[in-house]
Amino acid sequence: MFAEMSIPKVAIVGRPNVGKSSIMNWQAGKLVSVVDATAGVTRDRVEYLMHHKDRYFELVDTGGIGIVDSDDLSDDIEKQIDFALQEADLILFVVDGQAGLTALDKLVSERLRKIDVPKLVVVNKCDSIKTDMEMFEFEGIADGPMIQTSVKGSRHRKELMDKVVELLPDPDDNEFEQGTRSSEVPELKLAIVGRRNVGKSTFINALAETDRMIVSEIAGTTRDSVDIRFELDEKAFVAIDTPGVRKKKSLANDIEFYGLVRAQKSIRRANVVMMFFDASQRISRVDKQLVDEILERTKPCIFVVNKWDLGLNEEMTSEKWAEYLFSTFSSLRHVPVAFITARDGKNIKQLINLAQTIYKQSRMRVSTGQLNRVVDEAYKNNPPKYQANRRGKIFFATQVATEPPTIVLKVNDPKLFDKSWKRFLMGYMREALPFKEVPLRLYFRGKTGKDEE
Repeated sequence: MFAEMSIPKVAIVGRPNVGKSSIMNWQAGKLVSVVDATAGVTRDRVEYLMHHKDRYFELVDTGGIGIVDSDDLSDDIEKQIDFALQEADLILFVVDGQAGLTALDKLVSERLRKIDVPKLVVVNKCDSIKTDMEMFEFEGIADGPMIQTSVKGSRHRKELMDKVVELLPDPDDNEFEQGTRSSEVPELKLAIVGRRNVGKSTFINALAETDRMIVSEIAGTTRDSVDIRFELDEKAFVAIDTPGVRKKKSLANDIEFYGLVRAQKSIRRANVVMMFFDASQRISRVDKQLVDEILERTKPCIFVVNKWDLGLNEEMTSEKWAEYLFSTFSSLRHVPVAFITARDGKNIKQLINLAQTIYKQSRMRVSTGQLNRVVDEAYKNNPPKYQANRRGKIFFATQVATEPPTIVLKVNDPKLFDKSWKRFLMGYMREALPFKEVPLRLYFRGKTGKDEE
């Protein structure tokens, strides 16, 4: 089986209380999402890796669309739903076969019609064949096929998964055992993010060699994300310029709020994120907020320290600045650091070349044999500790996706591998495999199919 690009995401959406979380748990075979009769229990997105018919994909549970949250978190819930929909390769639109078609179902339908990805209508709570005829009430509610299910009656679980796999994007059949995905690397999308007035637009101007962007010393000039295409050494790039972000408590109006949202969207769209810092300023809460978003999206990243001609002081060397970054963002010590002065174009070409290197790493695939040799070496050098007279064992490892490189390890019990040992394995693999500067995703999958990321 060849690795796909990034693992397909299947978003489970619908109005409150149609059984979205129940379907998630049913398919996962374990309690992943909280199930409660109270509408709005699921707020954050909940993700779970599935494996069916030689395909890996992630189920993503979401909050109910249209919920009025008791803790005034409706906006946050909606944001998480938006994230799931924007990333989805397939949407499971869940409706309640017992309650029938409601006005809120129709509102959800209108929202989903604007999203150009395959959809599957799941008519849930069809607990017996007597209710099966009710599904035709939902005919035409979405531009996709329908299937009836019952978690309570355990009806059509396998059929649902079969249909999901059928509707997933086709796996890539042109993978190599090693190297990049194809001889021609596609256009590289670079997100340029950072707080206000760190020199993002000046950097974009230097790239595009044009005054396409407004460059100003007035903080917050760029209010929308703008794509700028440019070429370097006959290779095409897209730079996504984003608004500067200020602290949440300072979001004085809608323009500032949407600036934050657009910065987050730019991170999700990008292949590589350039996180800009101002050499004359300390790391701020906003910087940490943006780095958290990069971490959550598992995006390859470069820390870019701009205005290097200014600096904090004469004693702040590049080595000290790098250590300052790594001490602040300790889980990102693999991220390369670049020092530039966008105003005079210093080190900009080298930065673009570095971004290309990072992108290629994120698209690499290693052979199963090489991967298992490295995992075996790591295990022998530092086996996990015994827990209650049991020790974790790794039977097999396979890379199932790229962007980011995603590896599934078949083990006896995921709970026998503590966080410190998982960090050790991650570091060992990063050094031994061609993933030194990019994020990795590891899944420990037990004999029963249960897994932990």
